[in-house]
Amino acid sequence: MSQPGEPAPVQPVPTTADEALAAARSRFEVLDLEGNPASLHVVEFDIGFLVHAVMAPPPPGVPAPPGGSHMVISKSDGAVTHVPNFPPESAIDLYRSMRRTHG
Repeated sequence: MSQPGEPAPVQPVPTTADEALAAARSRFEVLDLEGNPASLHVVEFDIGFLVHAVMAPPPPGVPAPPGGSHMVISKSDGAVTHVPNFPPESAIDLYRSMRRTHG
């Protein structure tokens, strides 16, 4: 069950990367530098689906925007968790660590 201010679990719980992507599209909108929706990519792993934006690099001399996050959808209960904008494997490792600590 989600806490106030947290996204509600995805129902039904996704069982494929395509289902996770469809569920994420309505909850996770990332805009590119021009303000257009960025492409979303899903990485399936043992306990969840990591959804992250695929952004074009900024033009030379333009710094990349700071911050951002990835979304993880749990395979066990559909819980939605946001993790920092780390490379996918690092974000997955952090998610696993968070799940061990909280659940």
